[in-house]
Amino acid sequence: MRTFQLHRAVDETGISGTGIVAEGVQFTSGWCAMTWLSEISSLAFYPSIENVEKIHGHNGKTLVVWL
Repeated sequence: MRTFQLHRAVDETGISGTGIVAEGVQFTSGWCAMTWLSEISSLAFYPSIENVEKIHGHNGKTLVVWL
């Protein structure tokens, strides 16, 4: 199991902000759980870290940083 953060350089939607915008964990199975640190928060599950990057990466404007 390992933890990560999403670091966002540009906020395309105006919702999540910039800097560290989310925290997550990748389980041994590959599945990820992630929560947003913004005012409107949610918790989501993804089958892989690649899915997290495809959905939230915004073409490199948001990076997964392993802790």
